Amino acid sequence: MIRLSKLADYGIVIATHLARHPDRQQTAPEVAAATSVPAPMTSKILKLLTRGEILVSHRGVRGGYGLSRPAEAITVAEVIEALDGPIAITSCMEPSQHDCGILSLCPARANWQRINAAIREALSGVTLAEMAHSIPAAFLLPEERQLLDARL
Repeated sequence: MIRLSKLADYGIVIATHLARHPDRQQTAPEVAAATSVPAPMTSKILKLLTRGEILVSHRGVRGGYGLSRPAEAITVAEVIEALDGPIAITSCMEPSQHDCGILSLCPARANWQRINAAIREALSGVTLAEMAHSIPAAFLLPEERQLLDARL
């Protein structure tokens, strides 16, 4: 089974949440409460996404975290890479890892490269803006649900 790490999964949830509210900075406790991601994990993710230049942080009374650039310019692949490193389906696809004993003889390596490239391309083709605007009504915050109901 191919699966994202919990860190990357939560990171996408957090980044999507921030993309839904690009006009304001949010503190780590606010993000944790809004996303239901445990507070320690939220803090870790926010720091990693800031280090990966996905987010910016501001100190002070009006401080908090926000996206470093428009949500349309940040891809899911970038979020994953900021948290987990390069996207690699097998260890031989990781730039610095070559723990495979048959790497030079591997008949599947070329196909793994194609598969890895296809996955990376798919993840690069989805932006945070797209993630933020395709949220089912059941997952909207109460004030967002009211706005949606008012439009209908």
